Parts: sequence; C-alpha cells; structure tokens
Amino acid sequence: MTHTYPASGPVRLHTLLAPKNASTKSLTSGTIGSDLVGFDFDAPELIHNGFKPMVRDGKFDWGELAIVTFLQAKFYGKPLVLLPAIIGGRFQHQCVAYNSEFATLAPSDLNGKRIGVRSYTQTTGVWIRGILQNEYGVDPANVEWVVFEDAHLAEYKEPSNVHLAPKGKKLKEMLFNGEIDAAMIGSDMPDDPRIKTVIPDPKKDALAWHERTGVIPMNHMVVVRSELSQQRPDVVREIYRLLLESRDLDTKPVNGMQMRPFGVEAVRPSLEMIIEYAFQQKVIGRKLTVDELFDDTTRALGG
Repeated sequence: MTHTYPASGPVRLHTLLAPKNASTKSLTSGTIGSDLVGFDFDAPELIHNGFKPMVRDGKFDWGELAIVTFLQAKFYGKPLVLLPAIIGGRFQHQCVAYNSEFATLAPSDLNGKRIGVRSYTQTTGVWIRGILQNEYGVDPANVEWVVFEDAHLAEYKEPSNVHLAPKGKKLKEMLFNGEIDAAMIGSDMPDDPRIKTVIPDPKKDALAWHERTGVIPMNHMVVVRSELSQQRPDVVREIYRLLLESRDLDTKPVNGMQMRPFGVEAVRPSLEMIIEYAFQQKVIGRKLTVDELFDDTTRALGG
C-alpha cells in the first residue's frame, strides 16, 4: 500500500529503533530532536522481531534493519531505500563457537558438521559463513545448518542443507548438550569456560582481515520507505542529520576505528562484501550493486 506524506511542514513518523542501541540513545531518549520531524518509537524487546513487520507489512516509516534483511527486501522489490548510516557494527570472527567438552574444533574441521544459527539469513550468520568460506576454506554447502526461525522475507526458501531445529529446542541448549557441533552467536555468547571460539585468535585475525579489506562488518543500517524519500527528501536529510549527531554524542571510535561509518563511500567496501557473501550463500538471487541500494536523495547523504 502506497503511503502519502504531507507535502510540507512537520511530520510524525512510525519508527523502529532499539532504545538500547548505543549510537541512537540521544535520539530515542529525546535528548536531541527536530522541529521538522517527530518520532513515534515502537520497538519490540528484541529488535529483530520488528524486522518481519517492516519488510512484510510495511509497518514502519523508517528505522533500523539488519543489512541482509534489507538486501533480501531489495531483491524482492520491497519499497524500502537504504540510508548510508551504520548504527550497529562489529567484527564477527569471534561469533562462531564450540563446546570443548565434546571436541576441539578449528575452521578446517567444520566441513560436514552440524552448526546452529538463529536463522539462515541472520546477518551475523551470513558474515561468519562468508568469512569461513573465503578466509578459511569452509564450504557452507557441506555443512548442515540447524535453524530456529524462518527468514524475515516470506518469499525466501532456504537451501536443502538448512533444517529447522526440533520444536522447543534452543540454540545455546543444543550447544551445551552436544546436539550441534558449533553455533553462530552474536553479542550474547555464553560466558562459560567450556565455550571456545572456532577461530583461535579472532581479534588478531579480524584486525588483519580489516587491514587488508577495509571492511567494517555492519549488522544494522537505517532504511526509509521509498515514498518518504521521494515525497519528503527534506525529512530524510533531517533523519540522517539526527542519526549522525546522536552517533557522535553517544559513541567514540574503537582503537582508532569508526565502527559506525556514515556516507556511501565510507560504507561501500562493507556493502560490497556482504552482497558478495549473501550471493555466494544463495541468500539473494543476484549480485546487487551498492548504488542501487540508494536513491538520489539517500545517495547524496554525507557527500
């Protein structure tokens, strides 16, 4: 359904932003604001539970979205456009782990194993599989992927080596019980001495990989409805300004690196790589270009 916005003057927008996101706290708390645009924040407790309503039902005017979900939305023709604004980024090498009670695993041991991940299309999972495939020689097609949720896009069908976990099972529980060989887990990795990273020195490897590629692995970026960008480019520019102001108030570079870069050229290397990874893994059906993710309004932001 096409949405029409006021041709001029202030607007209020239905907004999906996690209140605990480090780089948007000043915005979601009301510390900063705007006379042009107001926000009705409507975030579920787990922010990823807002992604399916965004891409399937068009529930939000704008907000954060996992980058792989956006790539799929773009591939399937959903009326969303990307802003060159990363509001969640981290290195991912540490996000694949095993239970040392049962075995010792290195990346070279993963072919033929059972690996759990929340969803096959989860952005963390796509990053990790891409890193394992392109840096360590793991073939995702030779792994049994055990998942717990379907894709955010209803049109997507998983590869034949992706299987839904038995009803009632949980990812960490299966890892602790030895029912899967390894698991891909993001910021909530268990703090347990039995759980070891498959990549033995993930920080060292991640920094070397970044030095070579220039890539900052993003998780969440910002999207707006296509109609909003077409009808009210002034509002989209104001959203971008507020996001940048909030980022600079709320966060600092890490080890001299800006983990939440803004601007098309700043995010281009990372977008090119996640597009490549998603295409390799059959998460999207063709290799999108970076420039087609934006429109004339959002492509100019940060320029």
